[in-house]
Amino acid sequence: MRLLLVEDDNHVAAALSAVLTRHGFDVTHARSGEEALRALVPEGDGFGVVLLDLGLPDQDGYEVCGKIRKRTNTPVIMVTARADVRSRIHGLNLGADDYVVKPYDTGELLARIHAVSRRTPHLDDTGATETALRLGAVHIELLTRRVSVGGSAVQLTRKEFDLLALLAQRPGVVFRREQIISEVWQTSWEGTGRTLEVHVASLRSKLRLPALIETVRGVGYRLVAPAA
Repeated sequence: MRLLLVEDDNHVAAALSAVLTRHGFDVTHARSGEEALRALVPEGDGFGVVLLDLGLPDQDGYEVCGKIRKRTNTPVIMVTARADVRSRIHGLNLGADDYVVKPYDTGELLARIHAVSRRTPHLDDTGATETALRLGAVHIELLTRRVSVGGSAVQLTRKEFDLLALLAQRPGVVFRREQIISEVWQTSWEGTGRTLEVHVASLRSKLRLPALIETVRGVGYRLVAPAA
């Protein structure tokens, strides 16, 4: 996922960017409101989430949020030290999707990023809302959470579907184990590796396509699109 980080403190931005990158995000750093707005032209420029600090040098973060919301539906998470209820309500009324108060736990921030991104329809390369993915004989309906292979329905658990949908959105791209655990289970890698292996094995069995999900030894997994 591409993520726009709007933060004027370079030290804070560098530390947070390093964490986000380790969890699979492609981070673009904007140091001012104007720089952020330029990055979002045209219509979000493919960003999945905007992390918006309110204390910017050129204009108030609330004003920036209002401008962002007028030009794109990209989810906005306000990240600020302003903890009072009035500030939270004002930010949400301006169109922010979530509001995180500094200092925050990194795990919680990651969970909130994944939560708001799941509530936003996936966009294809043309900017149109994508509601289904077709990879050879495999058909995945994102909104109804239905999967079929060769026209035959396949019953998946919630986590199995989330795992398949994640890999299918970028076929051929290797997803690190840590990234998958973070996005599908919203937790850290420790103690969860075996759970991921079990779900991958279950998907291969239920879809009857053992070569669909390829193990990249020492790294993670990628989806190999089957023939129609």
